[in-house]
Amino acid sequence: MSQRNERPMQVSDDVIVAAEPEVVFAEVADPSQMGRWSPENRGATIATAGGPAPVGTVFVGQNKRGRARWSTQCVVTASEPGRRFTFDVRRIGVGRFLVPAAIASWEYTFEPVEGGTRVTETWRDNRHWSDARAARFDRIVTGGRLFHEFQARNIRRTLDRLAADLEV
Repeated sequence: MSQRNERPMQVSDDVIVAAEPEVVFAEVADPSQMGRWSPENRGATIATAGGPAPVGTVFVGQNKRGRARWSTQCVVTASEPGRRFTFDVRRIGVGRFLVPAAIASWEYTFEPVEGGTRVTETWRDNRHWSDARAARFDRIVTGGRLFHEFQARNIRRTLDRLAADLEV
């Protein structure tokens, strides 16, 4: 029996930030800063905090949703100053117990536009699960939503906070 996925596997949104692409990239490409904008992420432990993370950098994100707290181990897959920053979530767990799992990919692109930078945030679902299994899990951990719906809301909130924080 096939486990063909027909659920939306990607969500994107964008915002115009009144700052240059290199400035916005420098902030977003430091994973320790994401807690400033994300409604779920509380920052990251990273060996090279304080600047853009290069490709191959591994970091551990701290997350919170309601009373739930968990960690994710991520690896930077693209880091192009002023253009693009991406990372894959490859492990998840509580505390130091992180199990390998294909979870998600996050991408941020930075495009110069009149008035600043168009920042596009994209979430990709990397779970190799059937739609039925994913839907059951999603509704339990998000309070009734599917992940693509939940992430669309989180992305909008993150982008709005980023724009408000970085506008010069």
